[in-house]
Amino acid sequence: MTKDNFKAILDKYADEIGQIRYSAHSLHASVNQNYDQVHPYGYHLDMVAKLVQRYGYYVCSDEADVLPLLFGAYYHDAIEDARRTYNDVLRTARQFMDEEQALLAAEIVYALTNDKGRTRAERAGERYYQGIRSTPYAPLVKLADRLANATYSFRHLNEKNDFSGLNAQMREVYRREMPHFLQSITVPDTDDLRYQLPPEMIKAAEALIEESK
Repeated sequence: MTKDNFKAILDKYADEIGQIRYSAHSLHASVNQNYDQVHPYGYHLDMVAKLVQRYGYYVCSDEADVLPLLFGAYYHDAIEDARRTYNDVLRTARQFMDEEQALLAAEIVYALTNDKGRTRAERAGERYYQGIRSTPYAPLVKLADRLANATYSFRHLNEKNDFSGLNAQMREVYRREMPHFLQSITVPDTDDLRYQLPPEMIKAAEALIEESK
């Protein structure tokens, strides 16, 4: 799909995407979740969705997949952070799309939900990454999630969370993890666009890490 075609589809479904955005923002607000202690959590969801809108044309070849892809971007933390179940997410997705689309949307969200674990490594181990690699569009949404978080950690600070605190810690975590992370979400030798990662997006992630050194 060309960039112009993808943008035209985004424009065509702008109302539905706006409704999905509002629904996701409202969900995270209902559990009092914020981002970096000062922003509503929707701030992060918007960052992820904007990256998916920017790079999604590279991996999306079917108009029917656009709404599930954007739903996955806005709802990617719904199970992990907002106390939703898989079936809750599926029911919500059905409000905006048909059954096949809703199943794809819910699978993206499920794939991006961390496993149970006591440590970061346990929560995002090989089983977790295998789930991402085996789910259409999950690699793209996960990279958008990581790029959004890393960009914020490297380039933003505030009075509650400056570079001497959590942001500094997460900058180092993201820098250290990036090579393994990119390898873990890459599906080798696939001709199926839905599992691929946009080269421009990978370059942006790598450039961000280099910039922060």
